[in-house]
Amino acid sequence: MTTATATGNRERESLGEFLLRAPAVGPALALIVAIVVFSLATDTFFDLDNLSTVVQQSLVVGTLALGQTLIILIAGIDLSNASSMVVATLVMAKLAAAGSNGWFALVVGVILTVVVGLFIGTLATRIKLPAFIITLGTFTGLTAVAKLIAGGQAVPVTDGLLQWLGTKRYLFGGIPITYGMTLALIMFLAVWYALTKTAWGKHVYAVGNAPESARLSGIKVGRTVISVYVVAGVCFGIAAWQALGRTPNADPNQFQLGNLDSITAVVLGGTSLFGGRGSVLGTLFGALVVAVLRSGLTQMGVDGNYQDLATGALLIVAVVVDRIARRGQQS
Repeated sequence: MTTATATGNRERESLGEFLLRAPAVGPALALIVAIVVFSLATDTFFDLDNLSTVVQQSLVVGTLALGQTLIILIAGIDLSNASSMVVATLVMAKLAAAGSNGWFALVVGVILTVVVGLFIGTLATRIKLPAFIITLGTFTGLTAVAKLIAGGQAVPVTDGLLQWLGTKRYLFGGIPITYGMTLALIMFLAVWYALTKTAWGKHVYAVGNAPESARLSGIKVGRTVISVYVVAGVCFGIAAWQALGRTPNADPNQFQLGNLDSITAVVLGGTSLFGGRGSVLGTLFGALVVAVLRSGLTQMGVDGNYQDLATGALLIVAVVVDRIARRGQQS
């Protein structure tokens, strides 16, 4: 019995170590299970047009989650990413409506989200304020700014460039895709390369694992943290462009739960809230899981409030699993 127990423990440890080394495996399996369940539960889910729509619905949250992944990898958090994105959509739409060039409006919107990221990163590193408090305050302020800019009304977007990411094409003559999908794929690949193939990526993981050890090894921790928030700001600016491609209206009431959905996607994707572990591939799967869950439940006629409840429950489960995995790794 003792030998059998020891063998079983070794097998469990090996499985745990495997999941820690490959955090994207869990969300990939969850995505497959969700697709199978909803395909069996509905007649319309497993359809090329519907699957394409699901992917399109995941683009904004997925792009927000991409930036959020970088922040959570350094054991930070950004509760203001969606509100920053919404303000950027309104600024872009207002500038375009005033006759500005579409490229100018787009660049101004991205600069805005980058400045917000720089502001958060500077406060987190120079004044040593907790990222949670900084971004909670930023979230509240930006939400108010969005409503003030909009004046209580959605702003229609007529500029072709700002809507361009929503343009649909057909791959192999039958698979519907948009330019937004292509851009999102390029962004995920670029961030994956930066995290896995560059010194900057190694510094990001090192800072998330043990900031003091990273500092003693010569890594400029403050500079790395600020750079992460700035790069994440670029992602949030692109998410604003994605949002205008999906819906040609800038609305201050859109994406009210975008910050939580992005965190959910990141955590479901296997990135640890405690920093230092995770991957953009896992985040991609996590964003798709969130989109599949919402689409599938909608097609089953489930009320939106219960969809939010299910998403929240998934987030709690993912955090609990991450905590247990961390304890197993430390023991």
